[in-house]
Amino acid sequence: MANINLLPWRERQREERKQQFLITLGIAAGIAMIILFAFDRALVSQIGNQMARNQYLTQEISLLDKEIAEIRELQQQKKDLTARMAVIQDLQGKRPIIVRLFDELVRTLPEGIYYDTISRTESSISIVGIAESNSRVSALMRALDESAWFANPDLRQVTAEAGSAGSASAQRNRFQLTVTITTPSLIEAGVAQ
Repeated sequence: MANINLLPWRERQREERKQQFLITLGIAAGIAMIILFAFDRALVSQIGNQMARNQYLTQEISLLDKEIAEIRELQQQKKDLTARMAVIQDLQGKRPIIVRLFDELVRTLPEGIYYDTISRTESSISIVGIAESNSRVSALMRALDESAWFANPDLRQVTAEAGSAGSASAQRNRFQLTVTITTPSLIEAGVAQ
């Protein structure tokens, strides 16, 4: 048999395989790089989309916060207006009461008495006046007690004073009393007619 050298053929085959392996490795690396690049771009795109959504939500939240602040301001204005309306209605409702109190003070005043000063505090009236006799003061207290607008007349002080020379009675009595204000129902008081 002849001496055949198979080494160059094997070496060429080895070189071809090595080249194929390197080409395959390069292609695989290229494909891996393309996949990694595509994956990176997809992630960057998703992150960008999420950032855009977050920015949109932040803008909408700030708009809603402004609207909520406006709503709260409007609610506060509504409360203020309601309170003002309640005060006005209360004042309008009490306006005839003051007139009625003065009218009732005149109606309960018996002859022989006149008021010197009248002062009101919350739910009571202090009266300082002059009467011809103690019985007139008693009549005034009974009339105030019978009135639907007053209750609990309380005589604080009665002092005798000398009358003037030209007056019919030589003596008169200065008195001081307090009476509690009550607000009867409108039908009972005769206001609603």
